[in-house]
Amino acid sequence: MSEHIVSAFEEELSTLGAKIFQMGGLAEKQLIQSTDALGDLNVELAREVIAADQQLDILEREVEEQAILLIARRQPVALDLREIMAAIRLSGDLERVGDLAKNIAKRVIAIEGTRHRKRLILGIERMSLLAMDQLKRALDSYSRKDITGAIEVWHRDEEIDYMYTSLFREMLTYMMEDPRKITPCTHLLFAAKNIERIGDHATNMAETIHYLVTGEAIGDERPKGDESSFTNVETLAK
Repeated sequence: MSEHIVSAFEEELSTLGAKIFQMGGLAEKQLIQSTDALGDLNVELAREVIAADQQLDILEREVEEQAILLIARRQPVALDLREIMAAIRLSGDLERVGDLAKNIAKRVIAIEGTRHRKRLILGIERMSLLAMDQLKRALDSYSRKDITGAIEVWHRDEEIDYMYTSLFREMLTYMMEDPRKITPCTHLLFAAKNIERIGDHATNMAETIHYLVTGEAIGDERPKGDESSFTNVETLAK
């Protein structure tokens, strides 16, 4: 390619990357606001989070359309092609983070006026802080093309899983002790699960960044600490 074409292509790749960072900023904001809404049971803020989700949907479509045009026009190979494919994958994960934050906001509206234990929400807030940190680290690793940072994000996913499992068991215990807590605890469980899934998407992003830089997938099996599927309800009842 001529110098002019190379320069134009690099600018187009830079624009694509800028959209990913824009999506990352919006996704972080969605998660922060949905967590704040849950902590304060702020229904108005929850509605704002739900309404704002469409911004991420629009950006994801723009990334996909721009990526397809780049592939068609430039026919990139090697690192350039990985850069474009990484943008598509990352935009998908960030769009899902926004969806999950929106789901948390919906739970805030659902539990308005119900009885619940504040300590359960505090546990969810701690989970959310860890998920926020994971998301930020993943975006920072993308910015710097930092494999070490990406692998650290990948390994830390277990921490969110363990926190979710602990909350899952605690909420089951509350529900068995008092049936009146079943409805609010169920909504809080869904909120906690959404945060656990956000951690998974940060891990997906770390895997994408590793592939972007090295051209290879992370070879090890993904670490998982979510044991909620194996929780024995009868054991908890004893």
